[in-house]
Amino acid sequence: MNEFAITIDGLEKYYGSFKALHGVDLKAKRGEILGFLGPNGAGKTTTIRCMLDLIHPQGGTISVLGLNPQAEPEAIKARVGYLPGELHLDENMTAQQIFRYFNRLRGNRSNWDYIEELSDRLKLELKTPIKNFSHGNKQKVGVVQALMHRPELVLLDEPTGGLDPLMQQEVLRMLAEAQDNGVTVFFSSHIISEVQAVADRVAVIREGKIVEVAETASLLHRSMRQVRIRFQQPTKAEELFKLPGVELIAKDDDLGVLLQVEGDMDALIKTLAKYPVNDFETERTSLEEIFLAYYEGEEDK
Repeated sequence: MNEFAITIDGLEKYYGSFKALHGVDLKAKRGEILGFLGPNGAGKTTTIRCMLDLIHPQGGTISVLGLNPQAEPEAIKARVGYLPGELHLDENMTAQQIFRYFNRLRGNRSNWDYIEELSDRLKLELKTPIKNFSHGNKQKVGVVQALMHRPELVLLDEPTGGLDPLMQQEVLRMLAEAQDNGVTVFFSSHIISEVQAVADRVAVIREGKIVEVAETASLLHRSMRQVRIRFQQPTKAEELFKLPGVELIAKDDDLGVLLQVEGDMDALIKTLAKYPVNDFETERTSLEEIFLAYYEGEEDK
C-alpha cells in the first residue's frame, strides 16, 4: 500500500486568465492529520475541489487513495468524507433526512447509532428543519455527514467555521479520534490555533504556491522564545547578550533582563549557570506568530 493518501504534483488551475494554483506539490501520509494553512484566497479550496474532481485542473497530477480523481471520481467519493467550505443543504429537510439521504447515496454503509452519537456530541437537533438552523448548526450537519460513514480519508474545508469555541474543540476531538482509527485527515483552515492543536504537519499555501511543509512540532521548535530572567542581585551578565541567537530586548537595573532567543536554548542555560538566578521564565512563540512573521517577511521581499 502506498504510504501517501494524497499525492499532488505540479497542480495548476486557471479561472479564466487568473492563475489560482501555480504548480502545487503536496503529499499527505496515510493516518496523519495535515493542516492546510493560508489566508483566504490562497488556493486552499481550489486544491481540495481538484482532489474530488469537482473542478478540473489545467496541469499536474493528483492521486487520492491511489486513484485518479478524473478517471475514478465516484470510487474516490465513496471512500472520502468531504465538508465543503460553502455548505448548501435542502432547507426543507431535517438533519435526520439529510443523513438518511447521504447514507443511501453511499450504499447504506453508515451505522445509525454512530450518526446519533456524533449528533449528540455536537448537540445537533435531528428533527428540526434545516431552514430553522443557525449557520453553526448547519456546519454541524456538514461535519457529521463527512464522518458518519467512517471514511478512509476526510477532506474538510474550514471545518469549524461558524461554531462556538466549545463546539470547535469537540470537532477537533472528533478529528483526533478519527486519526486514532487510522483515518487520514486533511483540513484547510485560516484559524492557526486549531491547526497547531491537532495537526501532525502543516502545509502553508500563499498565492497558489506551497511555501512551507513541515512538522508542526519542528515549526514551533525553531521559533523564537522570550526569556525573562530575574537575578538575586545586580548582575551585568553581558556575555549572555553576545551568545548566538540571543538578543537583549529590555533590561531592569541589572536585576532583570528580557531576552529573545532563536533556536536552541542550551548555550544560554549553560552560561546562565554561572550567575545567581532568582527566577527564569520562557514563553514560546505561537504558530500564529511564526505564520504572520513569515508572511510579513515575504511582503517585505
